[in-house]
Amino acid sequence: MKENNLHIQNTLSRKKEKFEPLAPPFVGLYVCGPTVYSPPHLGNVRTFLAFDIVNRYLRYLGYRVRYVRNITDVGHIANSEGEEVDRIGEQAKKENLEPMEIVQKYTLDFHEVTHIFNMLPPDIEPTATGHIPEQIEMVDRILKNGFAYERNGSVYFNIPEFAKTHDYGKLSGQNIEEQHEGYRELDAQDEKHDVRDFAIWKFTDETHPMRWNSPWGEGVPGWHLECSVMSTKYLGQKFDIHGGGMDLKFPHHECEIAQSLGADGTEPVRYWMHSNMLTMNGQKMSKSFGNSILPRELVSGEHELLDQGYSPMTIRFFMLQAHYSSPLDLSNEALKAAEKGYKRLMEAYKVIQTMPLRDAKNVTDTDKEVNDTIDGIFVEMDDDFNTPKALAHIFELVTVINSYRDNRPEYAGVSKATMERLREVFTATINDILGLKVEETADDNTVDGLMQLIIDIRQNARANKDWTTSDLIRDQLDALELQLKDGKDGTTWTRK
Repeated sequence: MKENNLHIQNTLSRKKEKFEPLAPPFVGLYVCGPTVYSPPHLGNVRTFLAFDIVNRYLRYLGYRVRYVRNITDVGHIANSEGEEVDRIGEQAKKENLEPMEIVQKYTLDFHEVTHIFNMLPPDIEPTATGHIPEQIEMVDRILKNGFAYERNGSVYFNIPEFAKTHDYGKLSGQNIEEQHEGYRELDAQDEKHDVRDFAIWKFTDETHPMRWNSPWGEGVPGWHLECSVMSTKYLGQKFDIHGGGMDLKFPHHECEIAQSLGADGTEPVRYWMHSNMLTMNGQKMSKSFGNSILPRELVSGEHELLDQGYSPMTIRFFMLQAHYSSPLDLSNEALKAAEKGYKRLMEAYKVIQTMPLRDAKNVTDTDKEVNDTIDGIFVEMDDDFNTPKALAHIFELVTVINSYRDNRPEYAGVSKATMERLREVFTATINDILGLKVEETADDNTVDGLMQLIIDIRQNARANKDWTTSDLIRDQLDALELQLKDGKDGTTWTRK
C-alpha cells in the first residue's frame, strides 16, 4: 500500500479525487503523539506543525474534524537497533523521580512548546495508561484469531503466520523475506518464534514500577498497541487520516496495520501521512554530532551553532516553506532569510487590515489575475497541503497589496469587491490556515512611536517648505532600509 496524496475539493478548485470522510459526520485525524520521557525536540515541532496545518485547513473548509493525538506514557519503545527499551523507567532512575512524575513533567513541557508555536490542541488526547483494559482486549482478540502466541507471560505478534494471508510491509515497501537482515539477536529473542515478531504484551517483574494484571501475568502493553486501540476507539475501525514522523512508518505503523487486521480483520486507515526529517547544515540532528537543538534554544539562540535567536513565528514560517513530506535543512542563513520573509508578510498583513479600498472606474484583466492568484492558494493547499507553493501565491498578493496601496496605475482596474476578497482570504490564510500571527513586542511599539515622531517632524518641515530637512530625513531613513510612503491618506513607513 502506497501513501495516498490527499486531494481535497472545495468550491475554488477541481481535483481528480475528492476527499470524502469515511466516518461521517466528522473527519477522523489521528497523529502519533510524543513519548513523554524527555523534552520535545525540533523534529517533534516539525511533525506536529505539519498536522496542525492539516487540522486547520480541513476546519477552514468546513469539515468537522475530530483530531486525536495520543500521549505515550508507558511501554517498551524500540530504539534504532530494534531493542525494546523502557525509556520512561530509565529516565525516572536518572532523575530520581517516579515514572509518572517524569510523564507529568514532560507532558507539560510538550504542551508548552506546542503553545509557543501556536498549534491548536487536539480534540482528544488519550494516554496509553488510560486504555490498558482495551489493549488487553485487543491482545486477546489477536490471540484468538491465531496471529499471536504467549511465552513466559509475554505475548508476541506472529509475523510469519500473519504474512501467509496478508501483505506485511506494504506501507513501507519492506520485503518480509529481507527483514531478517535488519534485526540483531537481542534480549528475549529466544522467546520468539521469529526475530521479526514483536511484543504486544510484555512481562515485567515486581521490580518494575509500572505494571498491570492481565490473563498472561503482570506486564505492560507493547508500544505499537496503544495507537491501534486509541485511534479506532475514538475514530472508528475505519478512519480517514493517520499521521506521524517518517521514522514511524516502519515498524510502528506497519505493526498498527497488522494489529488491526489481526484483531478485527479491518485495515484502519484511508490516508497515511508522514512528515520528513529535519537536518542541521545538511547533517542529521543527533546528540552525538552536537547539532541537536531544542525548540527553546532555537528561540533564545543559546546554542553554539546559532548566530542568534529566532521568534516562534519565524520558525513556524520557516518550516512552512518546505512540503511536509520533504526533508528540511536548518541553518542560520535559512532562518535569517525566513525572518525577513516573515516580517515582509506581516507588514503586508498590517497594511491590508486598514488600507482604504477604492471603486475601480474600469475593471481590467488585472482584476482576474488577482482573483486567480487568490484561487491558487487553495489549489495548492488542496493538493496534499502544499504550503510552500501556497506561500508563493501569498507573496504574489503581498506585491498586489503594496502596489495597490501605492496607487500604481496597473492596479487601478482592480475592483473593490476583489480587494475585499483579497483582504478576507489573506487574513484567513495567515491566521486560520497557516497559524501565523503578528508578534508585537515592546521594541516594536517603541519603533512605531519613533517613526511616527520622525514622520511628524518631516511633515512639519514640508509644511514650512524646509525641503532640506525633509529630504535629509528621507535619505537617512533610506540608508537604514526604511521607506516612507506619501499618500492622500497620510504618510506610512515600511521596511524595504
